[in-house]
Amino acid sequence: MGLITTNYALAAKLNPTKDALIIEDSHSPYANYLVARPDNKDRSAIKNLAAALNSQEVKKFIKTKYNGAVVPAF
Repeated sequence: MGLITTNYALAAKLNPTKDALIIEDSHSPYANYLVARPDNKDRSAIKNLAAALNSQEVKKFIKTKYNGAVVPAF
């Protein structure tokens, strides 16, 4: 038995939604986060990026592109 992340599974032409024994959900402690230094957190560029990354369009793209293999955590 082995453990690999989704990016390696996809590169190996595996389908995580069919080939995995378990797949994490949107409450995974290993989700990716956008972070900023405290002195940058209120910059408009950071706020715009956060809004774009957390948009419904991005969520739809992730679901469509990865067909359930990557789960949006927002």
